Amino acid sequence: MATKKTITSKTRKPAAPKKTTTARKPAAKKTSISEEDIRRKAEEIYYERVARGDHGSPEEDWVQAEKLLKAGKK
Repeated sequence: MATKKTITSKTRKPAAPKKTTTARKPAAKKTSISEEDIRRKAEEIYYERVARGDHGSPEEDWVQAEKLLKAGKK
């Protein structure tokens, strides 16, 4: 009489270890724009404007920087 072959824990393929991931908190968004942020952006706008040879003023650069940062276009 033939016997059934049973699978025992010794013949089973070991289970792959579970991958554990650490939950990361999403980066907190800045809710307010600092004066330093505006200054950096205005300076960037200034250098781009001068490189193009366009005329303007630091005040216009500042206002444009505020608008861009508030609109989220860093």
